[in-house]
Amino acid sequence: MGTVTIGVSIAVPEPHGSLLQERRAGFGDAAAHGIPSHVTLLPPTEIEVSALPAVEAHLTEVAASGRPFPMRLSGTGTFRPLSPVVYVKVVEGAGACAWLQQRVRDSSGPLVRELQFPYHPHVTVAHGIDEAAMDRAFEELADYEAEWSCTGFSLHEQGADAVWRKLREYTFGGSVVPPQAARVDRGTLPTR
Repeated sequence: MGTVTIGVSIAVPEPHGSLLQERRAGFGDAAAHGIPSHVTLLPPTEIEVSALPAVEAHLTEVAASGRPFPMRLSGTGTFRPLSPVVYVKVVEGAGACAWLQQRVRDSSGPLVRELQFPYHPHVTVAHGIDEAAMDRAFEELADYEAEWSCTGFSLHEQGADAVWRKLREYTFGGSVVPPQAARVDRGTLPTR
């Protein structure tokens, strides 16, 4: 059957998501339009296509045990020189994100994996571009602020064109939203 590359993330809702995605593109990050603005819970992970039903069942269980929580972004940070990334900081909700990503990668589930770096919730706004553009991203978004109530997370698949597409949204309390319904309002999750 083959493999697929998936990721699990919390969407940055509108109008914030599009704004950060456009700013990322404006800094010269070629990947910007293929990656919606998000906070990663599971980085790109290759799995067998046949494992998708087990992954979806696992994520449904994780969502069922979650509760909405406040998310707030404020200011910028960087992983340089270790990794060529500038990001917007998660200043509220980071603990809940850490708890969720641990549940997603739990040893009893199908998405067990080691992380390359310790988990640090953030929203990437520049990655792998020249240093001057990275500095510009860091400076221009230093005063950036956004907040919302996080009510769930999404499962994405990376296509052969390197574009990430939403497969399912999971709302806390266990609801699963098919991708057609999830696209009604980009970045926001339907209420139960």
